[in-house]
Amino acid sequence: MNYYQFHIGDYMSHTRHLTNMEDLTYRRLLDIYYLHEQPLDEDPTSVARMINMREAVLEVETVLEEFFEFQAGRGWVNLRADEEISKYRLRLESNSRAGKISAERRMNAGSTSVQPTNNHKPITNIEKKNIKKKSDQVSCDGVDPKVWDDFLKIRAAKKSPLTSTAIEQIKREADKAGWTLNAAITECVARGWQGFKAEWVNKSVGKPAKFDPVAFVNQGRAEHVVIDITPSE
Repeated sequence: MNYYQFHIGDYMSHTRHLTNMEDLTYRRLLDIYYLHEQPLDEDPTSVARMINMREAVLEVETVLEEFFEFQAGRGWVNLRADEEISKYRLRLESNSRAGKISAERRMNAGSTSVQPTNNHKPITNIEKKNIKKKSDQVSCDGVDPKVWDDFLKIRAAKKSPLTSTAIEQIKREADKAGWTLNAAITECVARGWQGFKAEWVNKSVGKPAKFDPVAFVNQGRAEHVVIDITPSE
């Protein structure tokens, strides 16, 4: 123990008769007893040396005999100090148990903060790593790196790893639509698609109308009106 309660009035009432040297001896014996939390050595000379009072062996013996109890095989014990040490150890054990319980509650609260439903299985860290590993193996030549990363995120969110077969299918559909692979992937990212079909963009965009220069000129030409300005007779 690095700290113990010291009741001044109680101490003075029991030590009023001690000499200054005996009082100093008693205080040092209490300090060393609480510090090591164990009985003092059986040999008073050894005890005097422990508290740096080699010249006061007689005072050490006097104080030990009055305030301590000798127990063979253990040494000199102080029953009052033992009670305080016992209470101190119980507090430590209680605080330790409380700390462990609190830590376990925090861990349990963190692990159960998001409960999966019966019809939905959350993506685990291992599954995310597997999805990323499989997707990274697919070539993205000709596709903007940022667009590619965004597309991989969409596939991962839909739990659909991007395989070589899937990217080849997207290339074929992009060719049908007359699009580059980069344009097709960009469109997928913009629309949140995990795949690409030529018919999807053909229906939404449509084919551009052919330009007819004659019709364009006629469309902007005003209608001619003939007005007779010949004077009447």
